[in-house]
Amino acid sequence: MLIKFGGYQKPASIHNQAAARFGDLLRERMGDSGAQLTFELIGDVLALGRKSGDLPSMVENGELSCCYISTVRFTKWVPELAVIDLPFVVRDRASVQRALNEELGAFFKRRFAESSPFRLLGLWDNGFRHLTNKVRPIHTPADCAGLKIRTQMSASHGEALGALSFVPIPADVKEFVEEIGGDRFDAQDNPLTNIYNFGVHKYHRHITLSGHFFGASAMICNAAHYAAWSAAVRAAVDEAAALATQYQHQLAAEEDAVIRAKFDPRENELIELSAAERAAFVSAMEPILERYRGKLDARLFDLLKGNT
Repeated sequence: MLIKFGGYQKPASIHNQAAARFGDLLRERMGDSGAQLTFELIGDVLALGRKSGDLPSMVENGELSCCYISTVRFTKWVPELAVIDLPFVVRDRASVQRALNEELGAFFKRRFAESSPFRLLGLWDNGFRHLTNKVRPIHTPADCAGLKIRTQMSASHGEALGALSFVPIPADVKEFVEEIGGDRFDAQDNPLTNIYNFGVHKYHRHITLSGHFFGASAMICNAAHYAAWSAAVRAAVDEAAALATQYQHQLAAEEDAVIRAKFDPRENELIELSAAERAAFVSAMEPILERYRGKLDARLFDLLKGNT
């Protein structure tokens, strides 16, 4: 039995560590039959010339069995996922991790089963996103005016960053990493782990700890493959995925402090927003949040907060 698991990050990333742990746990759960399992982790499809956005189609067509990638890539199947990506809707990591593991996560698993060719195995912590740029320190929305910012492939992200007077340019992370040293982008947003591991900090001196979005990654597998596996294999996959997700959440909770310690203050300026400065960003993005509140079931916002 061959399971090929795809990702788009470097081997040391917390996502690839969790994917590797999934493979190890799966072998353990399969017992004697685990010796017949070949688990292949293709942790960085960018190095193969592919885009990160290729991963869902690679799983759908069977080229891969599983992958992880941002939930923004699945809103065409599960529009309700947009609730996770709205500005300042997630305020603390503990409650959102609980929501992703419990009732909100269960809701999304049902929706994936109903509307997509994938089985959702887990929702990983993709971190709070922060602003970086190569032009000037950003303390207020006015500082964002006119800067060309790379955004994820997400309409709501583009709208929210546009509300700050950025010029949003949606692009796959492969394009961004390849063109970061050029003139196409002045700014971007990412969790600290990606800012460091993708080498963004080498080009963007200014890092504003805005935490304006929280991101989740979907750990998925091909639903047809899953259905064809024996009951014992499916049970092993589900258990291994749940434990790997717990492990990933633990790594994510620890990662910010680890990465912050790696930045050289001679090369990078870490900007901590004051309460008033942060409030100005919240206020500027509030119309986007309210517009989506009108489109999405209010129950989703309660579940995201961990309310049942």
